[in-house]
Order: sequence, then C-alpha cells, then structure tokens
Amino acid sequence: MQTHNTSVFDDSYYAPSFNVAPQSLQPVVRLDSESGQRELTIMRWGLVPFWAKDGKASFSTINAKSETVATSPAFREAWKTRHCLVPADWFYEWQKLDEKTKQPYAIAMKSDGMFAFAGLWEKWKDKTTGQVLRTYTILTTDPNELMASIHNRMPVIVAPKDYGRWLDHGEPSHLPVDLLRPYPLRR
Repeated sequence: MQTHNTSVFDDSYYAPSFNVAPQSLQPVVRLDSESGQRELTIMRWGLVPFWAKDGKASFSTINAKSETVATSPAFREAWKTRHCLVPADWFYEWQKLDEKTKQPYAIAMKSDGMFAFAGLWEKWKDKTTGQVLRTYTILTTDPNELMASIHNRMPVIVAPKDYGRWLDHGEPSHLPVDLLRPYPLRR
C-alpha cells in the first residue's frame, strides 16, 4: 500500500481521533488510478457528487443506504467505479432513549483490532477556481443482532478477505452487492 503524499496533509491526519465528525478530513484507502495499487489518502467525510453546483455536502451524504445506493443520484456513479475502505478501530452509535436523550455506544471488534467500512468516494471540481475536493461516504445496512438493540442501521463492515474485491470489483456489472450486509457476530 502506498501513502498519498501532498503538502497540504501532515501526519496529524493519521493520528487517532476519538470523535470523527462529518466534514472532517480522514484517511481512506482506495485504488490509485494510475498504478492500480492501494493508496492511503485523505478525504472529507460527506460525499459531494461530481455534478454538484458547489462543494458543500449536506449531512445526508455522510452515509449511503445500501438498498438505494445504485439508484440514488448522489451516489450511483461512485457506486459503479469509486469504492474505498474507511479504516476504524471502533465507532459510535447513538441509541435514542426518549425525545431528548440519546445514549452513545462505542462499538469495536471482539479482537480489538482495526477494521474497515465500505465506502464510496467522489471527486468534485470547482468550475471557477479549478480546486478539486475529494469526499467519501460510508455505506449502511440493516443491523446485526448486537446493533439491532441500539439502532436500526449499521455501517457495512468489509471483512479483510474481501478488501481487494471491494476495491477492485472490475466491471460495473460485477459489483460486490453481496458484501452489503450486516457484519456477522462472532461468538
């Protein structure tokens, strides 16, 4: 895997963060368009479609529902060709207790190791300045047994054995739809 080096990024983007928020810059893994090799690069969380009039992403583009990603105008082009992996070692999910109260839960793998969410990325270019903005979204699916008691959705977690298949799925007719499922519980 390569690290994408550019002068606007420094090592602080790769440091642990306990509160990753929408619109923040985060590391993601994608395939380099020239070499075809995996690269680690920095993108902003909240996908901005290539056809958007401006580079502002709404909070509704931080996640993409697996069930509608192929037909949603905001995500369907990225779904065909621009997959990425979003590394994490845990994530927060918020359980609604009542109208005013939510309880946060930190969700991690039993092994306590890193894992990756299924993501899509997009490149948006400002027609006036020529500035390029790279953004991503995280795919979600129905919850597994553990998550169902907390929330009605969960991020799609890609098993390490499927990383290559998720990133390099080949033709748009061979998209890895079967990976868009709840992560199985390990007992």
